[in-house]
Amino acid sequence: MTAAPVLDPQRTALILIDLMDRIVALPLEPRKGTEVLAAAEELAYTFRAARAPVVLVRVERPRVAEQPPGSALVAGLGREGDLEIVKRTLGAFQGTGLHERLRERGVTTLVFGGVATNLGVESTARAAADLGYDLVFVADAMAAFTAAEHEASVRLDFPRLGTVVTVADVRLGGA
Repeated sequence: MTAAPVLDPQRTALILIDLMDRIVALPLEPRKGTEVLAAAEELAYTFRAARAPVVLVRVERPRVAEQPPGSALVAGLGREGDLEIVKRTLGAFQGTGLHERLRERGVTTLVFGGVATNLGVESTARAAADLGYDLVFVADAMAAFTAAEHEASVRLDFPRLGTVVTVADVRLGGA
């Protein structure tokens, strides 16, 4: 992991992927969903204190009459002023208006956490890189279905797309 830059809260958003009851409850590695959630809540607190945007992304299955139980965001995660995005694909940019909403706010840097590291997080990050965002990955605020999948993203893919840090490394200017 590299030294974390001090992030400008007026140009940086926190993107938390799929922190929903049914996903957080899955057997995840290298940390439990509850540990990912605790890290995400710490990050969200830091971002809100600095008045930086917090984006909560959840997935809905397309073409079904009713979503499975536990498809809402974990209770208490969201706060007034957060941006909630509903995705129907692996990544959070396709057909959601996320890019436009971030640009309206002047956001140029995205900080990522959530589940699953190698699926929803990485897919969203790859699209964000294609759109020109600077990317920061908070490795201990993510988990996957296996430790190997998580580690492959964190050690091989994410360093090619941005900066990999820990929760303790995240600093917002003025925060």
